[in-house]
Amino acid sequence: MQTEKSATGDASRSGSATVQPYIPASTSLPEITVKAVLLGIVLSAVLGGANAYLGLKVGMTVSASIPAAVISMAILRLFREHNILENNIVQTAASAGESLAAGVIFTLPALIMLGYWADFEFLPTMGISLCGGVIGVLFTIPLRRALILEADLKFPEGVATGEVLKAGTEGGEGVRLIAIAGMAGAFFKLCQTGFKVVGDRVTGAFSPGGAVFGYGADLSVALLAVGYIVGLNIAMLVFGGGLISWLFGIPIYTAFAEPETLQAIGGGATGYALAEEVWSARIRYMGVGAMATGGLWALISLLGPVRDGVRASFQAVRQSRSGSASDILRTERDTPITTVLWLAAAMVLPLFVIFMIVVDQEALGIGGGLYWSTIAIGVVFAFVAGFLFSSVAGYMAGLVGSSNNPISGVTIATVLTISLVLLVLLGSQLDFSVDAARATAAAATAILVGGVVACSAAIAGDNMQDLKAGQIVGATPYKQQIMQMIGVVAAALVIAPILSLLFQAYGLGDVFPRAGMDPSEALRAPQATLMASVADGVFQRNLPWTMIWIGAVVAVAIIALDKVLEARESEFRTPVLAVAVGIYLPLELDMTIGIGGIVAWLVVRSIASRRAQLADRYEEAVRGSERRGLLFSSGLITGEALVGILLAIPFAAAQSTDVLNLAPDGFETVAYWLGVAGFFFFCAWLYRLASRTA
Repeated sequence: MQTEKSATGDASRSGSATVQPYIPASTSLPEITVKAVLLGIVLSAVLGGANAYLGLKVGMTVSASIPAAVISMAILRLFREHNILENNIVQTAASAGESLAAGVIFTLPALIMLGYWADFEFLPTMGISLCGGVIGVLFTIPLRRALILEADLKFPEGVATGEVLKAGTEGGEGVRLIAIAGMAGAFFKLCQTGFKVVGDRVTGAFSPGGAVFGYGADLSVALLAVGYIVGLNIAMLVFGGGLISWLFGIPIYTAFAEPETLQAIGGGATGYALAEEVWSARIRYMGVGAMATGGLWALISLLGPVRDGVRASFQAVRQSRSGSASDILRTERDTPITTVLWLAAAMVLPLFVIFMIVVDQEALGIGGGLYWSTIAIGVVFAFVAGFLFSSVAGYMAGLVGSSNNPISGVTIATVLTISLVLLVLLGSQLDFSVDAARATAAAATAILVGGVVACSAAIAGDNMQDLKAGQIVGATPYKQQIMQMIGVVAAALVIAPILSLLFQAYGLGDVFPRAGMDPSEALRAPQATLMASVADGVFQRNLPWTMIWIGAVVAVAIIALDKVLEARESEFRTPVLAVAVGIYLPLELDMTIGIGGIVAWLVVRSIASRRAQLADRYEEAVRGSERRGLLFSSGLITGEALVGILLAIPFAAAQSTDVLNLAPDGFETVAYWLGVAGFFFFCAWLYRLASRTA
């Protein structure tokens, strides 16, 4: 890690390297101001909605910290008084919206897919996201010292955000880059989904000997940017996970499955459509096993840091009571652990009420005593799993960043575990295998628990990234933690209406609010679909356990490989959860993310090939390349996602996704090639921009 120097030399620790805050601890600047709070609230709501669309479409979200920081810098420059710590406070609140959106969209849409909800109900959706988000903030407070100050973790997006904030004090190039990329990405998306004059994906298949090999790529510039941001290593692991499913899993299954089985799964589909159906019904459960195993491994790895963080927090309280708290630097002051415990306890009652509202005793068909026991167990399990998996999410954010933090992995482990617990609790009185309605009600209860944990874990990973950025710029930790909660509240209030709008406009998975909607336009919501399948499969006793165990074995092999690479001090590593993400995403999404990683690798090679020519300017060129690539990619993501949200309004109003269609009959082939050409234009543009050294 590079050392950042300030004028006074105040420092904090990060792993084995010393990080000098940009604003020293001895300097106090305004942080939580009225304009910063208002701007943070607005950006949290807007970016939360944009990432809700992106996550439902492709199953992944990207950290909003960088675009939020750039937008904040542009707006706060309009005021006479502003500073870098105000900018940091704004992005801290704004990024909470994106993270909370991830926790919600990975779980609560499953209630619609199960048929338990007809639409997103405001109070339960708001309550689950609000309580889960606040719990996520609280549970990471005692982990800050362990994960940021002591553990040797990179926190890539936190470091990038800190660098962007510092750069913003010196010039406005970042604002220009993100604006240009945002407008270009928005126009391309408008032509694809709105005007339908540009193709949005390439797919195909071939079937030698009865084995179906599907291939394809989504022509999404947001996915290209995701791959670029996470880099070659992670992008190739996600793509490799896709190959496990699509190059091996699906062909082997289709080659040996009985024709009647394939007919039942695919309904007569052939080619790529059949490959998609087989992946959805069988092969992606390998990802369930891989994610559950990977989440358990990450939790075991975190036992030491969690213990150390809790000890450090209680030690800080003892110092405060003894009167020695004044010795703690401004840049090291957290929310007191006693306040954390009281606030966490205060979340029990609202969670209990929300579970009462959503969990239907009549639908479960159980007595009052068992009903209250079910709710109590759900709330307690949500708290315990929320703490454990918030730790995992914070640690994973330090390893691979918030954008690639596989929150769905820990959520799947939660849903699977609580489903098995409820099966044991309720199974003695109910036969779910012959009563689908009761199985659905029980699965919905498990999804609620998973929703709390998903929101908690998502916020935890984001919180750690923000605190890392704050460490770099010299922020006050407890003020950032306050702004995280403000951002959570803002996003929680708008997430239900946004999700309802998207559902009415596009549909989710294979569920549509009205007849005659175009299935190709539906938002895939891959994680939520998987959560619904896992929970319902446990209670109906039809979960494909063979595939789950195969995925677990694959995960063990990947973990073993990663340990070998670690022992050899290899730069290339194999974090198991990144591979698991690729296993259950459609190959067309994995492919585009992989292309983005290749573009990032080509940029690095291009600059490295000019090292001798650049001489003492080489390090400067590398930093400039990283910054331009990150900002341009963030603009592409923000532009495409915001257009997706805006298009939902006319689509929902007209109850059709063809309301803006400008393509004449027979234009499909032209649109296809325009999509391919446009996508590779963006690849070349990103490469040229990031690799230039002038």
